Amino acid sequence: MERSAVLAGLQPNQLLCPSRRHPSTQLPSFPFTDKTRSSPFSLKLQKQFPLASLGALREASPFRPDAVLSETYSETSELADIDWDNLGFSFLPTDYMYTMKCARGGEFSKGELQRFGNIEMSPSAGVLNYGQGLFEGLKAYRKQDGSILLFRPEENAQRMRLGAERMCMPSLTVEQFVEAVKATVLANKRWVPPPGKGSLYIRPLLMGSGAVLGLAPAPEYTFLIYVSPVGNYFKEGVAPIHLVVEHELHRATPGGTGGVKTIGNYAAVLKAQSAAKAKGYSDVLYLDCVNKKYLEEVSSCNIFVVKDNVISTPAIKGTILPGITRKSIIDVARSLGFQVEERHVAVDELLDADEVFCTGTAVVVSPVGSITYKGRRVSYRDGGIGVVSQQLYSVLTRLQMGLIEDKMDWTVELR
Repeated sequence: MERSAVLAGLQPNQLLCPSRRHPSTQLPSFPFTDKTRSSPFSLKLQKQFPLASLGALREASPFRPDAVLSETYSETSELADIDWDNLGFSFLPTDYMYTMKCARGGEFSKGELQRFGNIEMSPSAGVLNYGQGLFEGLKAYRKQDGSILLFRPEENAQRMRLGAERMCMPSLTVEQFVEAVKATVLANKRWVPPPGKGSLYIRPLLMGSGAVLGLAPAPEYTFLIYVSPVGNYFKEGVAPIHLVVEHELHRATPGGTGGVKTIGNYAAVLKAQSAAKAKGYSDVLYLDCVNKKYLEEVSSCNIFVVKDNVISTPAIKGTILPGITRKSIIDVARSLGFQVEERHVAVDELLDADEVFCTGTAVVVSPVGSITYKGRRVSYRDGGIGVVSQQLYSVLTRLQMGLIEDKMDWTVELR
């Protein structure tokens, strides 16, 4: 039975457990009372989750079920009972999510950790009627010593703040965002895959949840984080993907929202992406909509072209998302001695490239085996993984997983 189906019947003294879990793993209830509020365990919870007060967790809200924490909530280190060797990039429900609310023109309330479940929202919510919503994506990795690493969460916070300004939405501070991510990951610690088995994908959302009929900013906003353990984004894994250049449909326009991570940008690519996948391609590479000859993005990741010792990538100019993995790869490549150019990259340069690869939170670095443009197919490295792609992938992923020294000061360790 799906978790959403049983949510409505969940009793206040039960923990919500996915159907994959054996019934014996359901944890005993730990009701909050005035006595337990000052117990050593409650003080430990408050220390571990400073943004989520025990009082806040007790309050009833139409947005969520009441959250009741078990006695072993912060003590258990047992991993979730799933097949870690066969993780794909698909959603798996976990234990907890995190929410904050804000009235228009106000400040965000104290955050709350709640058991994962469906949310209630007005049919007239701004996000449903006018697409007033943003999202982010980042990952947590488990190290051999059991600690957990986040990768550059402050960059996601800054990007959401810029997106919120473009979408006329209030934004969290960088500190609020990062602390919310930390609390959510720690609450779902047992869902972080073992070392080398994948990562915990973290999805922060900011949306206009208040009711609005006429076209205007919503009167209320909700910030929400949920997480899911994931493996490789592409079913091919760390293997070359095959792209087709789209020259009729476009992902973004100058002056639009292509440079921020708003929800509408992604719905716009589904038609071309679905058609490409039906023909056997992995994804779509988009061109600029003015000249129709310069590379922009793949559906959900940035693109890089390698020629000799030079790595070129489309410059950020308002129609391309400033990817955090993109930014990190540029710095890593330069530290390894490559020349990196951010500029207009013509589609014709694909025909003479040594390698092509994509970057993104989900894919990290994904080598491109071939690109098809107007019926012409160009293969790279005989359809294999290029030396540069492999080198950059290895360095960045080893840094993200804590396998090499973080000289960039990019990772945040949680215990």
